[in-house]
Amino acid sequence: MSAAVWTWAMLAFLNLPIAVIAVMSFSNGDFLAFPPPGFSWRWYQAALTSPRWIDAAITSFEIALAATALATPLGIAASFGLVRGRFPLRGALMQLACAPLAVPSIIAAVGLYFFFARLGLVGTSLAIILAHAALSVPLVVINVAASLRDFDTTLESAARNLGANRRQSFWHVTRPLLQPAILTGALFAFLLSFDELIVALFVGAAGTTTLPMRMWTSLRDEIDPTIAAISTLLVVLSALIILGAGAVRRSTGNDSRS
Repeated sequence: MSAAVWTWAMLAFLNLPIAVIAVMSFSNGDFLAFPPPGFSWRWYQAALTSPRWIDAAITSFEIALAATALATPLGIAASFGLVRGRFPLRGALMQLACAPLAVPSIIAAVGLYFFFARLGLVGTSLAIILAHAALSVPLVVINVAASLRDFDTTLESAARNLGANRRQSFWHVTRPLLQPAILTGALFAFLLSFDELIVALFVGAAGTTTLPMRMWTSLRDEIDPTIAAISTLLVVLSALIILGAGAVRRSTGNDSRS
């Protein structure tokens, strides 16, 4: 068998559970069942008109936007320091900056819980925002640092020679060229915050219920096809964000070649 056949077989195997959930989301029955007894938009309508699901989605969007707005500038600043800085242990600091991606979520959640408990922030939206921002910064660092390593610094030198100060050089020369990497990092940071559950369960509260928290509660207390509809919508959202990030990267590559 060719490598292409094995590749498609592996992709089909990995995405089979998603396909099963998507099919069950169109069920017209009262319970999750595969195959479904019939098909309808019943549970999508229920998900998109239920106040508890809508409120949870709005909360997740607000928290994800705030976390992204905080993580993006921090990640950009860290990238410049780690790529252009000249100091000992720079490589070790880069690995430390990306460490949240390697630490299991439950360990990070326990540590963040005790940290925010000392500050009296447990159970607040601010705690979730700060926690998600801390987890999202490495995604911005990885994307921006990769572009900075290939950045032509003579463009900045030319801007400085023409009279631009450091801030003007960054804003009018460096930022536009790094913008695709910044947008990609910000998109992934938003996606991480929007989908994150474990940390939100530890540092959040009943009054601050994100969409993943609402899904967890629904799975624990009641199981109906609405959860399949919400899951399918989240998969679609994640796919759109990933495709958007890829489109940004491809357009940048085409512009650079032209």
